[in-house]
Formats: sequence, C-alpha cells, structure tokens
Amino acid sequence: MDLATSLTYIKGVGPARAAMLEAKGLSTVEDLLAYVPFRYEDRSNVKAVNELAPGEMATVIAEVRSASLSGFKRRNLGLFEASFTDRSRGILVGKWFHGGYLANVFAPGQKVALYGKVEFDSYAGQITMLHPEYEILTDDDDAVEAALHLGRVVPVYEAVAKISTRVLRAMVHRILESLPPVEDQLPEEVRLRLKLPDRWTAIKETHFPPQETDMRLLNAFRSQAQFRLIFEEFFWLECGVALKRSKARTMPGISFELTDGVREKVKAMLPFKPTGAQKRVLGEIAQDMKAPRPMNRLLQGDVGSGKTIVAAEAAVIAIENGYQVAVLAPTEILAAQHYFYFKQLLARLDYVVVQLTGSFTSREKGQLKKLIAGGLAHVAIGTHALLEKDVEFAKLGLAIVDEQHRFGVMQRFELLQKGVHPDVLVMTATPIPRTLALTLYGDLDVSVIDEMPPGRKPIVTKHVTADYAERIYSFLKTQIDEGRQAYVVYPVIEESETSAMKAAEKMHEHLSQEVFPGIAVGLMHGRLASDEKESTMERFKKGEIKILVSTTVIEVGVDVPNATVMVIEQAERFGLAQLHQLRGRVGRGAAQSYCILITERMSDTAKERIRTLVDTNDGFLIAEMDLKLRGPGEFFGTKQSGLPSLRVANILRDKEILEAARREALDFVSHPPSEEELRRAVAYIRDHWQRRYGLVTVG
Repeated sequence: MDLATSLTYIKGVGPARAAMLEAKGLSTVEDLLAYVPFRYEDRSNVKAVNELAPGEMATVIAEVRSASLSGFKRRNLGLFEASFTDRSRGILVGKWFHGGYLANVFAPGQKVALYGKVEFDSYAGQITMLHPEYEILTDDDDAVEAALHLGRVVPVYEAVAKISTRVLRAMVHRILESLPPVEDQLPEEVRLRLKLPDRWTAIKETHFPPQETDMRLLNAFRSQAQFRLIFEEFFWLECGVALKRSKARTMPGISFELTDGVREKVKAMLPFKPTGAQKRVLGEIAQDMKAPRPMNRLLQGDVGSGKTIVAAEAAVIAIENGYQVAVLAPTEILAAQHYFYFKQLLARLDYVVVQLTGSFTSREKGQLKKLIAGGLAHVAIGTHALLEKDVEFAKLGLAIVDEQHRFGVMQRFELLQKGVHPDVLVMTATPIPRTLALTLYGDLDVSVIDEMPPGRKPIVTKHVTADYAERIYSFLKTQIDEGRQAYVVYPVIEESETSAMKAAEKMHEHLSQEVFPGIAVGLMHGRLASDEKESTMERFKKGEIKILVSTTVIEVGVDVPNATVMVIEQAERFGLAQLHQLRGRVGRGAAQSYCILITERMSDTAKERIRTLVDTNDGFLIAEMDLKLRGPGEFFGTKQSGLPSLRVANILRDKEILEAARREALDFVSHPPSEEELRRAVAYIRDHWQRRYGLVTVG
C-alpha cells in the first residue's frame, strides 16, 4: 500500500463505500488521510452508570433497556428518550430533541457507547445526558477495535454519505497500521527552522492524538501535528502562486510609452479632479504598463470609489500607444453601463467604443466583430460574447476584467489569448479580505482605492419590518418632492428571476397606480429587452423617472447621483455583499442618502447580516463578516472563482499560518537552498498540486 493506492483495495471499503467516498472527492489513501477529524472528544473518562456525577463529561458503555418518542406531540418537539443500564445496575436516560429518526437506531438489548455531559433531572429523579454522542457496539467488535472508539482521545469525522464517523475512524486506523512511513517533501531547512514534526508523525497524530495532547489545542486546530499539516498545505499553494507569478514576470510584454502627449490626453478625458487614492493607483498602473512585461494587477475599491475612471485612464494610455482595449463584464446590464460610461468619457477624444453581448442579432455581432478585427474599434466592451472564438482583435494591448470573482481563471486566460501578452487589469467592488486576496489572486499585484470622492456623506441605513410600509412611502414622497429619486429592489431567488420579476411588476403597479399616481414610476428586470433596459435607465438618469422598481439587475455599475433612497424589499434574502452593492447605488451625490432594509421572517444569520449593514459602511469590514457568515466556498461560489479547495487548512481560522507560509514560500522560491531542491519542489507541485489548485500557467 502507498499514498496513491485506490481506496477500493482497502479492507472494509468495498465498491459501494468506495463510490460514496469518491463522490466526496476521496479516491486514494492520500485523499482519506487528508480528510482530518473536525473535532476531538476525550473519552478516556470511562465510568459505570452508578459512578456518574452531575456536571462531568463521561463515557459509558451500557445496554439499551427501552427507547421511545416522548409525548411532546402538541409542541412537536419530537423528544426521543432511551434508558440504558450496565453491570452496576444504575439507570441513565439519554434525551434527544427532534430525535424521531433515532427510533430506527436504538433497540432494546443493544450495546452502546455514550459520551456526553452528565446532568441530574430533579423533577424525574434521574441521571441524564442531553444529546449525548452515541455509537452502537457490535458483539464482533474485538478489543482493539473497541479501544479505538473509547477510553482515549477520539477523532470525530464528518460522516460521508452513509459511512459513519465510527467506520471512517476504523478505516483510517487500518490504513495507518499498514502504510509504510510517508516521505517528507517539505524543505528540510524550513521544517527545522519552524520546529515542525515530520509529515508521517503529523498525519498519525492528527488522526489519533497522543493521550497527553491538550484538548483545547486540538479542537482549535493548533496542536503541533495539525499546525504542520495546515502550514504544509498553505506552503505548497503559496509556492505554486509565487512560481506562477515569477514566470509571468519573465514573459515579454508591451512597454507602453508615457509621453507628455499621453498625459495630456488622460487629463482631457477626466470629468473631475481625481482623489489622492485614484492618482496613486493610476501611478501604480502606469508604471506597470511602462514595464516591458505583462501587467497583472487587481484593482480593489469599495462601491462608488471611482474604479471605472481609473480603468478608463489606463485605456487611454493603451489607445494612445496604438493598441485596443477589451472590457469584460459579467452581465449584460453591467456591460451596458460600462459602454455608456466609456463612450461618454472617451467621446471627447474621438475614440470608437463598441459593445458586444449575447443578445445581439447575428448580423449585429458580425458587423461589430469586423470593426474589432479591423482595428477600427478602440474599446470593445462585452460579456462572455467577447470570448467567442471568432472575436479577433487587430492589436489587443489591455484587458480589463470587471467583477473578477464572477469569472473563472480560464475565462481570464481565454481573453488574454486574443492578444500577445496584453496587460491585465482586474477590478472588483467586492472587497476581498487581504488574506483571501493573497490566496486567490497571489499572482496579481494589488492596488486599493481606499478613499471616497470628496463631498460624499455616509449613507444612513435603517432596518424596518413590512408593516412600516406607509411611513416608508411618505418618506419617499418627501424625498421626491425635494427633487430626489429612489430605487425599490426585489431579490432574485435561486437564479429564477420569475418570482422577483412578478413581485417587481406587482409593486410597480401598486406604486404607480395607488400610492404615487402623479409620479413617474419605472420598472426594470432581467427579462426586458436590451433596448427597453437602456431606455428605462436613460430616463431614470435624466430624472424623468422618479422611482425605479427593479430586481437586482441594478446591483453594480449604476450611477445616478440624484438618487438618494434605496428601499430593499425582503432584505433577509440577500447576501451581505449584495446588500452592500445595492446600497452603493445611492450616496453618489452631495445630498444625504438613505438605505431602508425591509424584512419579513429572519434567521439568526440574516439578523447578523442586517445588523452589520446598519452598523457600518466599510466594505472591507462587511466582506470579513460575509466571509465569516458564509465561509470561503460560498463567499465566491468556489467553482468559478478558482478558490483553492483546501483540505486541512481553513483560510478564516488559519490566517496567521497562511501569512507565515506565504513568507516562507516567497523566501524559498526567491532564495532556494539549491537549484536541485527548487527543481524537486517544482516537480512535486506539478505532480501533486496542479490538479487540485489549478496552479497551471494561466495568466
């Protein structure tokens, strides 16, 4: 047996279990060893029932006397009770709320191991355990097997389909008994400097910790063995990112000239005086564009901080040097916003800006593709339609990707194939916490616009329930009488826009006919044709429409300085980042702006989201909170974002270890102990990590 052995060949696995494990991404011995326990229980305190003392955590091996669903039917709490006894003749009662499913688990006469907190129910005069952990013991459990699950610090695994934590524990133990010691790939000097245990010891002690290990450290994932495995995972990931980055640095790129003429053109295009942060960031971008290697830069900035104007300045540098610019946006509405904005800005310089999206007719697409291929279009803005095979650029010099987290790494790569090592500027208004940005976009240099345009007031955010509707309407009326405009937004649920669209249509009818009969109320949703969307937005911008009822299609890129109120219906259904994006549609002028969150029934997580939004306008704080509430996978929708699927490490829990691993990895790649050792590391990353972390040479 070795690390590459298929789990099908492991004793006790068999084809059915192998298929369940495979569905979870566990196909080899190495995969299963990386499936570490998510918590540990100290079951060394094994006691007879009559020795149990209230308040202690204890393990009991007993027999089921009776088991039944208690008579709580009226409140539907489904309290399941079972009584247990052992040789000491004492009686212990186990209770589980919502435990109806246990009727198929416990049967009189069964031998069971229970672990939990001992309590005394004075009303019934019983020793009890509430929601104890349990494992059914079979008569053919031999002494070695039983000793795995009791009388020691026991690893608890997340069950895989029908494979229980107990079965997984036995599987892992069997593998560790049969496997020869695993070779340590971590560079020796890194391991010795950080006093890390070797890999084989770390694997064994993470699964089956020695009895003396501190339980608090174990459950905080900070035992020496766990630290070693977390560090190693981050180290190889960061080495891969650093190698990818250094490879990009050696590629030949375009060296754009920054002449006085170019600077004058940039100034001529600007509609207002840029902020200090915008100037600083443009300086960083300009230096990158001047260098003779491809730029790979991430531009982060909170909602409304003015990223697009900086991107337009970068576009001018490329165009003045005789190159074309591609702008890739995730949705048609955002592509249209960019198209209007760039067209308006660049019209002063007589540049040709075109838009290409999926909803255009074949004839329209054909004409636009000719303009782009002939070099007659200076800027091409579009959705995924820009990535189609037959879209060819005469001379692509700069690719701007907006809302990067909605695109996969491969899509960025496809766009780059349309030029010869063009410069890349990736933008996002979803502030990515630094730790995550380092991991996700470690191959990019990061610029942050951390200052808002002058004269903007913080948006006042209020939370109300649906029965406040009348007061909200009268507030809207006041704002409109003062010459302002407002949005009313409905959530799109589970990718189906139909219900949100219907709700928006109904609300549009209600507001325009009953509440504000004399006021122009517009309607916007994803099912409208492109020209209808454009004309509605245009009328809203001009102030002809006073209230815009919409689904989330206006989430990003809409800029109407006169709009001062954002009403978000069913706000509990939105994610934090999305709520923050929507709120950012107001507060773009000098007047005080408001965001009103209307909720119906809320879960605890929804309450936390709403509270965060009411308390702060800081996008980075909001992003950190969003990450905490949803976890890294959900934060981006893992598959498309290229977020590495870490096995042992956790980006939230292990920030400090990530920072340490990153430092060590950068140092190792830039100053390897020897060429041979670096070669060995590169080969190891290629063989073991390429598949999992997408550390392919994708720009």
